[in-house]
Amino acid sequence: MTVARKYWVWVLIAFMIGAAILFAMGRPPICTCGYVKLWEGAVNSPGNSQHIADWYTPSHIIHGFIFYGIGAWLFDKRPLGERLVAASIVELAWEILENSPMIIDRYREATMAAGYSGDSILNSLFDGAWMVGGFLVAARLPWRVTLGLAVAAELLTLYVIRDNLTLNVLMLISPIDAVRVWQAGA
Repeated sequence: MTVARKYWVWVLIAFMIGAAILFAMGRPPICTCGYVKLWEGAVNSPGNSQHIADWYTPSHIIHGFIFYGIGAWLFDKRPLGERLVAASIVELAWEILENSPMIIDRYREATMAAGYSGDSILNSLFDGAWMVGGFLVAARLPWRVTLGLAVAAELLTLYVIRDNLTLNVLMLISPIDAVRVWQAGA
């Protein structure tokens, strides 16, 4: 399955609009440290969520898996490109919401991200790009393989950083003190 060029144009437009909104919100274009890294492995550092990839990148890839699955289930007659554009819009809308004061404050109070100050625009756009990658991988692989990759990514990040997409959603919606204590390493 391939995505027609016209849909890539719409994906690019969605990314440009997302970047413009994030810029208008006052998000920094790159890490305020002044440089760009391919990988930021320190979760509790000022560079987390500021560079191209970090330990939350697997969550965005899984977003792509999920959006592909939902699109294939609900909109299986629609072209793959249309579903990719819709997934990109949803992901970028989340990046905008995630960088709003309401969600930043919620992360600080309800999750292990006490010092979280939001993402750089670079990181938000790459989070969107990682979602696109996950979407395209899911479009090519059998669903069981995609599910296995998602579970493996969740378990790896759970083991390495005591956080993952599942816990992130849980702690944003309904924080559990015991989970917060465990995530803090206590």
